[in-house]
Amino acid sequence: MANLSKSKILAFRQCPKRLWLELHRPELNVISAATRAKFRVGHEVGEIARRIYDPAGTGVTIDARRDGYPAAFAQTEELLTKGERPVFEAGLQLEGAIAFADVMLPAGNGRTGEWRMIEVKSSASVKDYQKDDIAVQSHIAAGSGVRLSSISLACIDSKWVYPGGGDYRGLLFETDLTNETLARDREAAGWISEAQKIAASSAEPDIRTGSHCSEPYECGFCSYCKSQEPQPEFPLDWLPRFSVKQRASLGAAAGDDLRLVPDELLNEKQLIVKQHTLASTTFFDAEGAAADLATHGFPALFLDFESVNPAVPLWKGTRPFQAIAFQFSLHKVAADGRLTHMGFLDLTGDNPVPAIASALLSACGGSGPIFVYSHFEKTRIQELAKEFPPAATALLALIPRLIDMLPIAKERYYHPSMKGSWGIKAVLPAVAPDLAYGALAGVQEGGSAMEAYLEALRPGTPPERIAEIRSQLAAYCRLDTFAMVRLWHFFSGRGGPTPVDMP
Repeated sequence: MANLSKSKILAFRQCPKRLWLELHRPELNVISAATRAKFRVGHEVGEIARRIYDPAGTGVTIDARRDGYPAAFAQTEELLTKGERPVFEAGLQLEGAIAFADVMLPAGNGRTGEWRMIEVKSSASVKDYQKDDIAVQSHIAAGSGVRLSSISLACIDSKWVYPGGGDYRGLLFETDLTNETLARDREAAGWISEAQKIAASSAEPDIRTGSHCSEPYECGFCSYCKSQEPQPEFPLDWLPRFSVKQRASLGAAAGDDLRLVPDELLNEKQLIVKQHTLASTTFFDAEGAAADLATHGFPALFLDFESVNPAVPLWKGTRPFQAIAFQFSLHKVAADGRLTHMGFLDLTGDNPVPAIASALLSACGGSGPIFVYSHFEKTRIQELAKEFPPAATALLALIPRLIDMLPIAKERYYHPSMKGSWGIKAVLPAVAPDLAYGALAGVQEGGSAMEAYLEALRPGTPPERIAEIRSQLAAYCRLDTFAMVRLWHFFSGRGGPTPVDMP
C-alpha cells in the first residue's frame, strides 16, 4: 500500500485521474507559473504564521526534506508526546496516508498532551475544499494517536492594515471547524480508501476533461488529458459569454462544436463570432471605428500600468491583496505623428505610490486623450489618488481624459484567430502580426510581471538579476502601450506609414 500524502488525497478528491497520473506518469505534469506563484505565496504566509504563533521563538519546525521522512515522523512524535513547545510542519502518519500540519500548539487547557491544530491558508476566506483538506489532516492526526482539543483554519484578513516594522500580528484570523471536521472523520477515511484503490490500479482512469480540471486547483495534466480526447475544430468556448443556460438548451446533440449551435440561439456578438470563424473572414466596421476615435485630439497618450497585490503586505499602511502600481508605460503621438515614449519603474523596495503618482502626472501633462485598454488603468489611478492625497485632485483629473479602446474593439472588430477573446494579446496578432509577446524574454504577461517584481525586491537577489528583471519589465510594459498605438492607428483609419518600431 502506498503512503499517500494529503496533497495526493486531495488530488483524488479533485479528479481520480489526476491522482493516478501524479503517481504513474508524473513526467506529464506541467506546473504553470501561476501555480508556482501560489506555492511561493503559501510558503511566505506559512513563514509569517510561524512568527505569529511563536513570538518567543521556542517552537520547532520539522524539515522532512532535509532530515528524511522517518526522522521527521520520529521527531514529531517525540515533540507531541512532550507537549511543551509549538510544532510546525508536524509529520503525521497512519497506514496509507501522511500529512504535515502547519501549526500544532499545546492546548494550554491543563490537559497535557492535547493540541490545537491550525491549518494556514493564503486565501481571504474559508473555502469548501479547504475544509476537505483539514478533514483529511484531522483524520490522519487522530489515527496516529494525537489528541486534538480544537481544529481551525487560519486565513488572511484582507481588511487588516500593516503597521510596518515586520509586525504581522493581526494578518491571520481563525475559523474554528472542530465539530464540523470531527463529524467528517468517516468521510475522510473513505476518501483515503478510495484513493488507495486508484493508486493501486494499473489502468489509467477514463475521465474526460471539464470544469474539474481547474477547480479547485489548476491541474498540470490538463494538456495531456485533452490530447487524448477528440477536440472539436470550432469549440463552443470560442463563443463569448455563452451561458450555462444556452449550453443546456442545446442538449447533447451539439456536443462542443459551435457549428451545430442554431443561429437563433445566439446574440449578435456570438453570431458574428460564429459566422466569421466558420467562414475564415474578418469582421471590421472600419467606418464605425474611425468615427469612435475621430473626436479625440492630440497629443494622443497611451497608458498601461503594472501592479502587485501581495498577500503579505510589503509597505506600512497597506492591506493584504491591495493592488499597488509599481510601473507604467506611456506612448505619446503628437499632432505631426511623432511618437515618443516615457516610462516609470521602481525597484528600490520603497512604497512606489508617491513616486509613480508624481511621474504619471508629469508624463501625462495637462491635455490630450489618454487611451487605455479596459478599466484597469482607471482603477489604478483612483487607488493612487486614495493612497497619495497630496496629488489626489490632479490624479482624479486624469480620469475624464481616459478613452477605453476595448469597447471599440468589441463593437467594431473580430478576426477568427481571436477565438472569442478581445484581450489585447488576442487582438494584436490579428491587427499587427509583426508584434509578438512571445518574443519577449522572461516577462510575457501580467502574472509573470508581478512575480519578477517581487523577485527583484527579495533580499539576496543578485544585482545582475535585478538589472535583467528591470529590462524585461520595461520591455513588456512598453509593448503593451505600443500595441495600443498600433490598434489606434488601425482603428482610426489614419493614412501615412504605420509605426513599426518602438521609439
